[in-house]
Amino acid sequence: MSLPVEIHPDRPVLIAGPTASGKSALAMHIARSQGGVIVNADALQVYGNWRILSARPSAEDTATVPHRLYGHIGAQADYSTGHWLREVAAILQTPVRAIIIGGTGLYFSALTEGLAEIPPTPPALRAEADHVMATQGLSTLLAALDPTTLARIDTRNPMRVQRAWEVQRATGRGLAAWQDDTPPPLLPLTACTPLLITANKDWLNARIARRFDAMLAAGALDEVRANLPLWNPALPSMKAIGAPELIAHLRGEMTLDQAREAATIATRQYAKRQRTWFRARMRAWQPIEAETLTA
Repeated sequence: MSLPVEIHPDRPVLIAGPTASGKSALAMHIARSQGGVIVNADALQVYGNWRILSARPSAEDTATVPHRLYGHIGAQADYSTGHWLREVAAILQTPVRAIIIGGTGLYFSALTEGLAEIPPTPPALRAEADHVMATQGLSTLLAALDPTTLARIDTRNPMRVQRAWEVQRATGRGLAAWQDDTPPPLLPLTACTPLLITANKDWLNARIARRFDAMLAAGALDEVRANLPLWNPALPSMKAIGAPELIAHLRGEMTLDQAREAATIATRQYAKRQRTWFRARMRAWQPIEAETLTA
């Protein structure tokens, strides 16, 4: 693999990009050629109950290069951007160069722009929010938000909307107001090499389809079956793309071919949301075309 940009071996590297775009291969190449520890920046890959569907690094990769923050959180544990940022801060204090890789844009913005120190949501309020979402829907939560927060968040993302609602109810201040009091970033872009993998839609869609087929061949259905006793769509750990569709198949609600098609479509839609977010929030990052990395 040849890199189209110069990467300084002593600076941390950030690698963001949509799902299935080749981020892991790039991180492995940099780690093998320059050294470093690969650090997860994907909100789903932190959970231990999804190895296949979350596309966690293979046993061969983790035996070759040190990896951190993969699969270390229980399925029912509470884990937030703040938890992740504190764990990354500890890694950055070590002498080993970090190669931070993932598709969760919020993690990267917290790392490079700072994260507001918002008090945690009380469990009773979280339960109330879950109830409102389940019985009244997203529109009720949106209607309660202050105008500034409403204009700033992704109103199509239920988790982000519920989080904003919880913050406002718990603290009496809108999420936007808390964000405006954000402290300095842990790792500003000027102190690292930020790389953003971009990908042609058709090229990426074909990769997504092939990867899901590979997941099925690797035992994704058995992995989903093992998660059936824990299944709760409201849990952050249960947001694995493809899991709801394979759950529906196991329950006899659709054929495996139908589940495969639905999961592939859901993955494409997720990748589209990622690309939209990256274009809006990562304009200062160094773009790298995914096709050049796999040529």
